[in-house]
Amino acid sequence: MESQLDRITIDEAVCNGKPVIRGFRITVKTVLEYLAAGESIENILSAYPFLEEADIKACIEFAAKTVDGEHFSLTAA
Repeated sequence: MESQLDRITIDEAVCNGKPVIRGFRITVKTVLEYLAAGESIENILSAYPFLEEADIKACIEFAAKTVDGEHFSLTAA
């Protein structure tokens, strides 16, 4: 599976430096909270039409790697 992490960016000027999707003002945490609450990917994409399915998968990949303690660097937006 190809990594989607290039879709996640960190920029101190956007959302206080929290990881966001492609520089948009929606954090990885927000997407993960929606998924944890039972929202479907389709519902999230409907609520945020500028997002793509690969963005959601990038959030899941980011969470998996973070929980696993992997160290990786993200490029600033």
